[in-house]
Amino acid sequence: MNIAVIGGGAAGFFAAIATKENYPNSQVVIFEKSQKLLAKVKVSGGGRCNVTNACPSVAELSKSYPRGGKKLKNAFQIFNNKHTMKWFESRGVPLMIQDNHYVFPQSQKSQTIVDCLLRESEKLKIRIEVGMAVKSLSRVENQIVLEFLKENHHQETFDKVIVTTGGSPKRSGFEWLEQLNHKIEDPVPSLFTFNMPHESITQLMGVAVENTLIKIQGTKLSANGALLITHWGMSGPAVLKLSAFGARILNDIRYNFKVQVNWTNEPNHGLVSEQLQHITLEHANKILANIKPFSLSERLWLFLLKKSDLSNKKKWGELGKKGLNKLVNVLTNDVYEVMGKTTFKEEFVTCGGVSLNSIDINTMQSKICENLYFAGEVMDIDAITGGFNFQAAWTTGYIAGKLG
Repeated sequence: MNIAVIGGGAAGFFAAIATKENYPNSQVVIFEKSQKLLAKVKVSGGGRCNVTNACPSVAELSKSYPRGGKKLKNAFQIFNNKHTMKWFESRGVPLMIQDNHYVFPQSQKSQTIVDCLLRESEKLKIRIEVGMAVKSLSRVENQIVLEFLKENHHQETFDKVIVTTGGSPKRSGFEWLEQLNHKIEDPVPSLFTFNMPHESITQLMGVAVENTLIKIQGTKLSANGALLITHWGMSGPAVLKLSAFGARILNDIRYNFKVQVNWTNEPNHGLVSEQLQHITLEHANKILANIKPFSLSERLWLFLLKKSDLSNKKKWGELGKKGLNKLVNVLTNDVYEVMGKTTFKEEFVTCGGVSLNSIDINTMQSKICENLYFAGEVMDIDAITGGFNFQAAWTTGYIAGKLG
């Protein structure tokens, strides 16, 4: 049996390895259009590769996917994060779990993961061809013919094909699959940071707040978690989560909106007011600058006081009701104007791609074209940051490799 895997990324290698392990007598070949293999793995996690996330349950794992989470629940019963960790460790890659459940190789180098996948592929005698971009795919009886963007219209025929070409910034990147009557969801960016060119808070670049609650005005979108102030605006897990779940909405409004920041992560404003009142009683004679509530950094606290038109030399006991209300408002309802986005590091992620309605999620086989399978980001599956996108690649690649 001849099997082709189109795409030399994480999902492609995992699918090829799984296929060869399941069908040791088959001929498996990976076709990669560029000259670089596993390029995204190499740059991921700042060069450390966030392999997966060690969250404790399949239910929690599934909630991290704005698109595809419900259908992945079944797939995760077959191959999930625990299986991923066991897979790599059993192949000589020790892993470490951070406090936030992010999983990295102990080496702290993504090259360790790259080397593992290349080593397994070589051991299994998987053929790898670079510089091989697929122009079209067609069915001839029970086989699939691939035509490559080469001179003389180079073609090869296979019994089964797994498509793992990843996301595309434009719909045109999926045309060759749409021509086979697969439903395509329009691709739009996901996982991006917020640009705030007109906001002075960018002067606090480098300041991080561990727990915040952020919302996008005029929508139901909200997220909590750590927030990082950058020289262009805001980043951090809370912002990235909001960008992922709001990908389509934010694209529709052209990334111009107002974000509401609750620096306390306390949705009950009454409790915030009570805590500030407690400070005014306990530290009445101390100046505002010297008592920083909610573990805020000095730079951020002084910035918020200035934004509230309160002198940092004013005493807590002199705040009064009006001053207290100003503080409650700036701590729980601080508003900033967002005008644009920036890609998160080098990790370009899109939502969109081949609709899951065109795919049997239990086998990853196309419902339109027999013997054609999908894995990875080419499908309309994407996740928040934290190793979840890689987990989707490992899971779908593993299941596709069963050729069920």
